[in-house]
Amino acid sequence: MSLLELDDVKVHFPVRKGVFFDRTVGHVYAVDGVSLKVEAGQTYGLVGESGCGKTTLGRAVLRLVDITDGEVVFDGTDLAKLPNEEMRGFRRRLQMVFQDPLGSLNPRQNIESILSEGMAAHGIGKDQKERREKIKEILAQVGLPANALSRYPHEFSGGQRQRIGIARALVLEPDLIICDEPVSALDVSIQAQVINLLEELQESLGLTYLVIAHDLAVVRHISDVIGVMYLGGLVEEAPSDALYAGPKHPYTKALMSAVPVPDPEVEDRRERILLHGDLPSPANPPAGCRFHTRCPWAQDTLCATDRPKLTDLGDGHKVACHFAKEIEEGTVAQTRATGIEAVVGTESVAAEGPDAVASEEDAAPEQAAAEKPATTPGAVAVAASDEAAGTEPVAGEPDDEPAAEAVGAEADDEPAAEAVGAEAEGSAGEAPAEQKPVGDEPAADDAAAPADAVLLPEQPADDDTTAPAGDDTTAPAGTAAKGASASD
Repeated sequence: MSLLELDDVKVHFPVRKGVFFDRTVGHVYAVDGVSLKVEAGQTYGLVGESGCGKTTLGRAVLRLVDITDGEVVFDGTDLAKLPNEEMRGFRRRLQMVFQDPLGSLNPRQNIESILSEGMAAHGIGKDQKERREKIKEILAQVGLPANALSRYPHEFSGGQRQRIGIARALVLEPDLIICDEPVSALDVSIQAQVINLLEELQESLGLTYLVIAHDLAVVRHISDVIGVMYLGGLVEEAPSDALYAGPKHPYTKALMSAVPVPDPEVEDRRERILLHGDLPSPANPPAGCRFHTRCPWAQDTLCATDRPKLTDLGDGHKVACHFAKEIEEGTVAQTRATGIEAVVGTESVAAEGPDAVASEEDAAPEQAAAEKPATTPGAVAVAASDEAAGTEPVAGEPDDEPAAEAVGAEADDEPAAEAVGAEAEGSAGEAPAEQKPVGDEPAADDAAAPADAVLLPEQPADDDTTAPAGDDTTAPAGTAAKGASASD
């Protein structure tokens, strides 16, 4: 006889509505007809995507949530029908390692208080001293020092807190431990340590595990038998090696195709199955097979009307599919795409295909080049127009810097300084009618400045573009050309 047997277990949560009169308007079918068996000393892995009911099923075994219908038989006793007082005594043999280690530990209690609380409730140990010695032994088994007894949960790392959660389950000497995502919140290196610890404890203490996870690699490593859940029901169950070697349900095939293979050649050749649509709501599940709305091999007959039962196809490989054998033999036609067209947003994008996406990517650089300006740096005109000076425009600093910085401020702008000197020689002997500083306007506006817009040496600039003290940009009147040369 199996240690744990679940027979058509259902957990339905009522949906209530109303302000003055509370009435039930529907149900959320979190778990809807699950049957499985877990043998003593075995590790049963339960996998499936988020929202399929894995955690709810584990809590239902411990009676942490109410069971709507079905039987949960543990060592010959139906837990679903036990009174609360009797169920409290059975919980010593049934323990759980929760997904969030920090959230499952009381932050106001130290580790000794957390671990001894359950022992005192179930009468384990004569006094606190005896309990403390047993707790030290358990902490040593999970790899924690004895001085951890006086510390609080926030003083430990995530992996250490998960070890404390395992120690809390072990101090009661249970027969079955339900591990709800025991390593999902941990780093990869810490995950390996916790998984190896669970295996060592199972060998030394003869424990039985029900491991709930969505990491297929972790489940394959630790489990003997694996069950796959979808939308509240079990769709496939098989030994670990057989399930990974040859999945038979379409949903399991899609899950296995999502697991990366550490071989580049195999990864390039294998088929990736992409499912059509989203997971239906458990409050309004589809009729017939729950997976027929996304199944690539859904047929017009049976799939939408009759819900398949979990059937043994041989060697303990059970599948809940009307056409599992036909799909395996290849005699059933595929009715939905499994490539990129299964997940694109619109039918028009799917009709265009990947060629349209590639053409858009090729056209992107050409469009960016067309929108880019022809020349990024602007031409800096100094003192007068090109026609009056008889010189070509000089490419200097960018447009957003004043022209005064290009005149005598930088030693590299020799062409600009020569243009200033040439203009200054032509007008050195006569005073201009109007004096305008060069640095007041940007370089783009200076290109259209009048010919007499030369900064006289005796008048400093009004703005902040005055040259540094080290640059001799001022000279006596009548020697503008020499001043320009000196600045170079």
